[in-house]
Amino acid sequence: MNRPNILLIYTDQQRWDALRANGNSEILTPNLDRLAAEGVNLSHYFVQNPICMPSRISFLSGQYPSTLGITHMAVPVPEDVVTLPKLVKNYGYVTGNIGKLHFLPHSNRDHRDIHPSYDFDHLEISDEPGCYEDAYRAWVRAKEPDQLEHLSLGLPPAAEDYYRIMGVKDEVTHPEREPKHAAAFPGRDHLTHSAFVAEQTESFMEQHREDTWLCIAGFYSPHTPWVAPQRFLDLYDPEKLSLPHYPPRINQMRSDTHFSDKELRSVKQGYYAMISEVDYYVGKLLDRLEELGLSDNTIVLFTSDHGEYLGDHLRYQKGYPGEDCISRVPCIVRWPRGIAEPGRKFDGLVEAVDVLPTLLECAGIPIHQSLQGESFRRLLRNESFEGKEEALMEFHGWKNIRTKHHRYVCESDGKESLFDLRMDPMQYMNLADEPEHRELLQEMRKRMLVRTLQVERPLPRTWVY
Repeated sequence: MNRPNILLIYTDQQRWDALRANGNSEILTPNLDRLAAEGVNLSHYFVQNPICMPSRISFLSGQYPSTLGITHMAVPVPEDVVTLPKLVKNYGYVTGNIGKLHFLPHSNRDHRDIHPSYDFDHLEISDEPGCYEDAYRAWVRAKEPDQLEHLSLGLPPAAEDYYRIMGVKDEVTHPEREPKHAAAFPGRDHLTHSAFVAEQTESFMEQHREDTWLCIAGFYSPHTPWVAPQRFLDLYDPEKLSLPHYPPRINQMRSDTHFSDKELRSVKQGYYAMISEVDYYVGKLLDRLEELGLSDNTIVLFTSDHGEYLGDHLRYQKGYPGEDCISRVPCIVRWPRGIAEPGRKFDGLVEAVDVLPTLLECAGIPIHQSLQGESFRRLLRNESFEGKEEALMEFHGWKNIRTKHHRYVCESDGKESLFDLRMDPMQYMNLADEPEHRELLQEMRKRMLVRTLQVERPLPRTWVY
């Protein structure tokens, strides 16, 4: 069997509607739109955790966060967790990760230390752009060392605390962290973190063109802060960008210094510019696959680890309670040799844990018993496939489920939230205490209980007792 190559293009903090292919007429994403036109676009794809580390290991292990015991940040991923590179290694795959992986906390370590392999053959780890001495800074140092001072987007506060307490001398130049507006990348355009990820991914593909390979292109964008080369910022006139739709009670909380129109439009300009930069490099990756003669039998899967509030709910970034702007992210699969009738959009519910069993089935590899997702290979063949009844999100202290029309959140203190997405797609109106929704609330409680029982995974027993 001529197994397919696998290219996972993995962005950070990209919400589902930040693609023109998903109905956003403001954003410019021609290469990702091309990917959708040549593949299958999963329009209701949900991640299992609202923040980076738990979501990433859940995705790359095909297991729910509760099974892994990793439901919040800063938990190092154990090296014996069964992940995608380990599952394909016995079947001849050469594996690599370029850019962000985020299996380890990044604020309290020296990034020059040897990173655990996690069964990857090739690692060029850079979990944050330019603020640590890592593979990204080494790449720039080798190319144009005079540009090193322009790379950092700001030192994370946790790293600042760690350096102060531990007496670590930081020799990297840092700007102010996370201004609430768009900013131009101060260095040369071809030396951004996204450029690094794309160039080194191309190099990996070229080096292994005769092999069967798996490569993850781990882009940091469009994660805050909102910094992109000026040429991508210039694609967007902030005055012409739309504002979030707020209920009156929320809109009254805004002011000239708190989520003003100017601030919101500038943030959106930066966010969209970062995505357009990634889109530019996605185009280069797709073109390089074509040039190498690898396009036909390479599965290209584009997705993200979670979304971004982008001013919705008067918030930025991500987190509780995992509304659609956080839990629903893009997922596009292209595989010319293995997809029937490309250009389709699938509106059924799919979870991030479903990707691993799908890739394994496509590659003719047994689906490991540890995996909790369900393969959607039939969908790629355009065979009968309905998707799931609900998607589950788990975090320490709360869980939620998302059905076709509703979202239910339950917290460890007993607090409940219920949203009707048909009337309230942005999830501002909690219906849990409304008497007329009591039956629906009871139904969603049962769904949550049944789903958590279904995903329970006790340790294997060695014999009867």
